Amino acid sequence: MAAIQQGDIFQKSREFTRAREAMAAGFYPFFIPFENSEGTVVTYQGREIIMIGSNNYLGLTTHPRVIEASMNAVKTYGTSCTGSRFMNGTLALHRELEERLAHFLGKETALIFSTGYQTNLGVISAIVGKGDYVITDKEDHASIIDGCMLSLGEMKRFRHNEMDDLRRVIGKLPAEAGKLVIVDGVYSMGGDIAPLPDLIEVCQEFGARLMVDDAHSVGVLADGHGTSAHFGVTDQVDLIGGTFSKSFASIGGFVGGDDQVIHYIQHHARSLIFSASLPAANVAAVLAALDVIEENPGYVQQVWNNANYMKAELTRLGFDIGNSETPVIPIYIGDDMRTMFFWKGLFEAGLFTNPVIPPAVPPNKALLRTSYMATHTRDHLDRALSILDKVGHQMNII
Repeated sequence: MAAIQQGDIFQKSREFTRAREAMAAGFYPFFIPFENSEGTVVTYQGREIIMIGSNNYLGLTTHPRVIEASMNAVKTYGTSCTGSRFMNGTLALHRELEERLAHFLGKETALIFSTGYQTNLGVISAIVGKGDYVITDKEDHASIIDGCMLSLGEMKRFRHNEMDDLRRVIGKLPAEAGKLVIVDGVYSMGGDIAPLPDLIEVCQEFGARLMVDDAHSVGVLADGHGTSAHFGVTDQVDLIGGTFSKSFASIGGFVGGDDQVIHYIQHHARSLIFSASLPAANVAAVLAALDVIEENPGYVQQVWNNANYMKAELTRLGFDIGNSETPVIPIYIGDDMRTMFFWKGLFEAGLFTNPVIPPAVPPNKALLRTSYMATHTRDHLDRALSILDKVGHQMNII
């Protein structure tokens, strides 16, 4: 290693010690290497652990039809396209999925990206230009915030789901300026749903466009069709975005909207133009997952059955689950260290959850994020509840 000079840009990395200290103390909940598929039960160091910390809402990552479609696509198309959609990386399979998605979302056209993160980066930075404004809910996903920062426009924020504050923020902006309001359809920490009818009313009042990130909504709300369909306002939502890495059992992202708008994004989104396209195996997996969702509504119904059961039982046990309306069910602890101790106790007892502490949530709002799959059996859920009950009492959480 070269001698350290004054002003060394790597100095910050040497000063970052928190993660290694947490590892040494046994309280490091990140980058845990599982030894089998990320289904309802995972294996870590030979030990089975019930998974209630996944976004695999419909459990389709292990569905035989999805696996077979992905394997067959590798045999037909190979492992990669080796180029961007803009150049040599577009397959007929990409176009087929875009047509299917547009129909499924109720939009004229859809466009797929290589990740959900890249979708928000590309769409927002393409649409929001110099002199424009992008207005976000304070609990929007990080990819939305990063997309805003990449744009040449100015970002404003409003308090979570508070329409009066949105009116206050947007009312101060120049009437002649372009304005895009962006919200999550379902918020990934609290599990609450964005009030789209109220948002639409404000957007129409001030001449703003509305984009909804349906990452945690598609496959879950309205027989899988998402938040806009849930409220019956699909035609009044301008852009619907999302990801394939949750209910669609793959990776990648998408945006749907009016044909001319999507055409513009297709030719201006740098994260699309300068990234290799989604491999055929991933595209085929999404198509197969879409088939399952459309042909077997029981998957969506079952994830709701499981979510409703867990909400009732967690409340009965005395946990604070906030205002969750979906299969994302937080358990609010408040204190950061108590949250980490609770996570560790659950993990050692055979239950996987996701601890979330500031800055990912506001101060004194630390929580365990739990989420549920259609493929969880009642036995899985009852075992999870038994562990939560036992460890929760041991640690005076309940």
